[in-house]
Amino acid sequence: MIAHLRGSVLEKHPNLVIVEAGGVGYEVHIPVSTFTRLPDTGAEAKLRIHTHVREDAFLLYGFVTPEEKMLFEKLITVSGIGPKVALTALSGIAPADLVQAIRTGDLVQLTRIPGVGKKTAERMVVELRDKLDIAIAGVPIPVSLDKGPLLTELDLDLISALVNLGSQRPAAEAAARKARAALPNAGFEALFRKAMEIVR
Repeated sequence: MIAHLRGSVLEKHPNLVIVEAGGVGYEVHIPVSTFTRLPDTGAEAKLRIHTHVREDAFLLYGFVTPEEKMLFEKLITVSGIGPKVALTALSGIAPADLVQAIRTGDLVQLTRIPGVGKKTAERMVVELRDKLDIAIAGVPIPVSLDKGPLLTELDLDLISALVNLGSQRPAAEAAARKARAALPNAGFEALFRKAMEIVR
C-alpha cells in the first residue's frame, strides 16, 4: 500500500498530477486545494497518498496536508460517496468550511457539492458529525493571477477542472469568465469555487 510519494512533478492538472519517483511515473488524483500548492513542473513534490484498490483499477489519491487526507478518508466511508465525489467536495469547499458544514448540519452548503443530494448530505451529517474532531490547519496560498485575456493558462486550468467535473465546455468557459470578473484578484482555488457556483 502506497502511503507517501516524493518525486519530481512531470505534469500537473487541477485534478491530476504525475509524479516521477525512482524512474516510475505515478498518476495521482488530487483536489484543487492540493493543485494550488504543488510546485512547478520539474520541482520536487511530496504527497500523502490514499491507495484505492478496485477489481479493475489501482488508484492513487494525493494530498498536501494530513488533514485533507484524513477528511477524504472519512468522506468515502459514507454510503453513496466514492473517491470522485470526495475529491469534488474537497475541491468545491475549503476543508475547514466542509467540516463546519457537516458539524452544523448545513445541508444547503453540502448539497451544493456536485453529486451530493439531500439524502447523501444527511448521511454525511449523521455519520461524520461526531467523527470530525480534527483541526483543519492552513489556508491555501493564493497563486498569482494573470490578468491577460480569457483563456490564459489560469483560465484553461479553470475550464479543465470544470469540464472534468461534468460541465459542458461552453458553460465552463462562461463560468470561468464570470468568476474572473467577480474576483479579479483571486487565486485559482477561490476562482474555481466561484466558477462552480456559477456553472450549477
